[in-house]
This record gives sequence, structure tokens and C-alpha cells, in this order.
Amino acid sequence: MLDLLFGPMLVYVLIGIILLFSALKILPEWERGVVLRLGRSIGIKGPGPILIIPGVDRLVRVDTRTITMDVQPQDVLTLDNVSLKVNAVIYFRVVDPERAITKVEDFYSATSQLAQTTLRSALGQYQIDDLLANRDKINHTLQTILDKATEAWGIKISQVEIKQIDFPKEMQRAMARQAEAERERRAKVISAEGELQRAEKLKEASNILATSPSALQLAYLQALNEIAGEGTHTIIFPLPIELTKPFLQMVDEK
Repeated sequence: MLDLLFGPMLVYVLIGIILLFSALKILPEWERGVVLRLGRSIGIKGPGPILIIPGVDRLVRVDTRTITMDVQPQDVLTLDNVSLKVNAVIYFRVVDPERAITKVEDFYSATSQLAQTTLRSALGQYQIDDLLANRDKINHTLQTILDKATEAWGIKISQVEIKQIDFPKEMQRAMARQAEAERERRAKVISAEGELQRAEKLKEASNILATSPSALQLAYLQALNEIAGEGTHTIIFPLPIELTKPFLQMVDEK
């Protein structure tokens, strides 16, 4: 009799335990659960333990952490007809799990496809120089466009960054030549500015020497001293008339 009594009770206990584990769900801090009861959403649950009705309710888990999406390289034709390959990275998160489940079939795939088409169309409105010089502004423009489009899905686009711009080989060579020409131009400008400063200093020195014959003689002697220090055996130099004037005056007095 005891065996006949405890046998059905054991079965009922096991069924109860199975139903309890099926009804009890535990969601971590970063997850939310959208509960669908007979196909209709009844709200967002979590985090922590929640109870659902097995066979009646269905729980769809949604990760609310920031998601990093790598947008594959896209062919972009700029406003000045330059063909490029551009890839980007997008940071977004789900702010409304219910809309992310009920308003779009696959919010991750939808966001990826939207990012690719937006990248091609938005960058096609810029010239190549603007893409290189105003990358921060373009990133902000892409973020604004994507955020507005994904708002209805409960998605928040927090940041968009253009990772790499690949130029055709012909364009790379042309840019290399342009950069080399720019470096040469800067070198010539710096050299010209140096020559200008040198000429100004020489002019100031010549003005000082012109007003002071003794200073001119000292400069002349200093130059001779420098020449003699170079180890030259024969030196031919003109003799300034200022040095011979005292001797000429002595001859006239005699």
C-alpha cells in the first residue's frame, strides 16, 4: 500500500519541481525580459528572479549593455567623383526592450543594414578634402542620422566613428606627390625667412660699422685672425686705407 501511495506522490513532486524551474527565471543586472502572454506583450521584467506561466508566457531576453558594431567597408563615391572604401564602428544600446522586440524583427541586423546605407549616402555628399579635414563633424552627422532613424526601435546610437578610408592607388600617389610638394614649399619658405633675417642682421651690422671706423678695423682684424687659424700658408688681403693714414701723415710731416 505504501508503495502504491508514494509512487504517484513522487511523480507529482517531480512534476511540481519541473514546473517551478520552468516558471522561475533569473535575469542578470544587464538583461531585461519582455514577457509575451499568448503572443501579447505584458511588459518588461527584471533584473533578478521573475515568474512566468509555463506554456502560456514566453520570455525574450534583451541585453541592455552598449553594443559595438563593426560596419563592413562600403564603396563610397564622393561629391568630387572619387571612389573610396570606408568602414566605421557604431556604439549603441537598447533603451526600450519592448519596442526593440515588437517594432522590428531583428534590431541588430536592422541597425547594421541602416548603418551601411547611411554611410554610403551621407559620405557621398562630401568632397575628399572635407572627409579628411572634418572627420569629427561627419561622425556627429552620422550619429544624428542613425539615432533619429532607430529611435522608433528603442535603440540609442551613442557614438559613430569612421575607422579607415581606403584610397585608390592613383589617388595615393597623387596625395604623396602633393604632400612632398607641400614639404618642399615649407622648406623654401623657412629658408627664405632665414635669409631675410640674416640680411636684416647684416644691414644692422653694416650700419654700426659705417658709423665707427674703429669697430670696422676690429672686425677686419678678427676676420684675419679667423683666416690665419685655418692653417693657410699664403694669405692675400687688401689693406684698408684707414690703417695707412697715420703712416701717410707721418711722411707728410717730414
